[in-house]
Amino acid sequence: MEAFLVSTGIVALGEMGDKTQLLALLLAARFRRPLPIILGILVATLVNHACAAAVGDWIARALGPDVLRWVIGGSFLAVAAWMLVPDRLDDEAEGSGRLRLGVFGTTVVAFFLAEMGDKTQIATVALAARYTDLWAVVTGTTFGMMLANVPAVLLGDGVAKRVSMRLVHGIAALLFAVLGVLTLFNVGHLL
Repeated sequence: MEAFLVSTGIVALGEMGDKTQLLALLLAARFRRPLPIILGILVATLVNHACAAAVGDWIARALGPDVLRWVIGGSFLAVAAWMLVPDRLDDEAEGSGRLRLGVFGTTVVAFFLAEMGDKTQIATVALAARYTDLWAVVTGTTFGMMLANVPAVLLGDGVAKRVSMRLVHGIAALLFAVLGVLTLFNVGHLL
């Protein structure tokens, strides 16, 4: 349960103001069809985070426990610093303007590609390396992604204008930094 809750919280906070959340807002404004957008986000996130968790699990098995502790701790600290850099939607993520795959297909492809190398994907790799329960990590990170993006799709721009992204990013950065320090000092029983 711990892996699920930590994964959910980390990704939900980390996703606030992230480029994929901005992509959710863009898709919602453009297509005005929330259900296929939400389902597309879910499918893309499950596939992406399952692959990321598999990489994290492989890293955990390939490295010794001491090296792994430093890699995970350093990864959490790096993501903490990265959280303080605001995201913007990349031009190529906006698409060509022509809808060939339908709303669902466009959302799946756009989200999957936007998540590649993103903070939440790197966090999923680190969480899967940290926790042995991959199912809990993948479901937690996916649930966290949905917690952040479904309101963006349903409520759109109004929510984004009322929530201080700087504060949310600061809180997420602090959580990542705490996880990094606790991991580096091998304080696993507190997580």
